[in-house]
Amino acid sequence: MMTDPIADMLTRIRNANSIGRKTVDMPASRMRVGIANVLKDEGFIEDYSVEAGQPSSTLHVHLRYGIDGEKVIRSIIRVSKPGRRAYAGLKELKPVLRGQGINVLSTPKGVISDRKARELGVGGELLAEVY
Repeated sequence: MMTDPIADMLTRIRNANSIGRKTVDMPASRMRVGIANVLKDEGFIEDYSVEAGQPSSTLHVHLRYGIDGEKVIRSIIRVSKPGRRAYAGLKELKPVLRGQGINVLSTPKGVISDRKARELGVGGELLAEVY
C-alpha cells in the first residue's frame, strides 16, 4: 500500500532521470496531473499524457534532456510530507536557486509554481522543490 503518492511520483521521475529514460509511467490522479502540468509549464519535462484505463488511468511523463544529453532536472525533492506538512504564505515564497528552480505548491487556485503563486498573491502547501 502506498502512503504518499506524491513522493512516489517524484521518486519515479528521479529514478528515470538518473538512468536517462525518456518516459516514465505511473498511476494518474488529479494531484499528479497537476504537478506534471506545472513541470511542463516551467520547462522541466517535455510533455505528459493521461491514458484512460480500468481500474485506473495511467500518467505518461516524457522527460527533457539537453542537446548533449545533460539532465534538465538536477534535483526533485518532496518538501511537505505526511508526517510533517510544510506551508508557506506569500511573504515566505522566495525564489529557488536564484530563480533557476521552482517550488510546486498546492493552493486554493490549484497546483501551481511559486512564480505563479506570487503573481496571484496566494500561499499554500509546499509539495516539491525542483531545480
